[in-house]
Amino acid sequence: MDEVYFTAGRTPGLVTAQDGTRIPYERYGDGGGPPVILVGGGERVLAGLLARRFPVVVYERRDGAGPVEREIGDLALLVDAVGGAAAVHGTASGGGLALAAAAAGVPVGAVSVYEPPYAAEAADGLGRVLARVLVLDGGSSPAGTRRAARTVAAAVPRGRHRTLTGQTHEVAPHVLAPVLEEFLGEFLDETAGFTGFAG
Repeated sequence: MDEVYFTAGRTPGLVTAQDGTRIPYERYGDGGGPPVILVGGGERVLAGLLARRFPVVVYERRDGAGPVEREIGDLALLVDAVGGAAAVHGTASGGGLALAAAAAGVPVGAVSVYEPPYAAEAADGLGRVLARVLVLDGGSSPAGTRRAARTVAAAVPRGRHRTLTGQTHEVAPHVLAPVLEEFLGEFLDETAGFTGFAG
């Protein structure tokens, strides 16, 4: 069923971490401009929708829990592999990783996150995020989840918040995609000189 969205080309790639771990990724679309990296392999339907306008990269995070610094390093390698600049989107813990990477200085110009798992006391370090950030939640999600989203949006210097009416934590890709297109389009306007993927 998901294959219906993959009208654009799909190209496999691979990066190798310092510890030798091989991290596969897939690139969708063949348009110009910086790519959008989707954190987590479960985002392929969303990738297909966004690839109609942007180059999109999807990768699988490592199996099992590990230090966040290692995952930040993996994402930094991927950004470098696809040209040295990117936008990043993540849902739940993937959104938390995207924000942590931006706070650590990984060169991401725009970050969008859907219901990242932050409590108020964990949001202090987000003041180091220099990227433009869009924080989303679902209008039918629990009140605590929505409060956390607003907390994150308030904690980042260039943050904004938006609620998707009628959505839960399992957000519908066809609802999410146009919102991300609008937000990421602003980022592309700022980086119009980008020439595409490296190598």
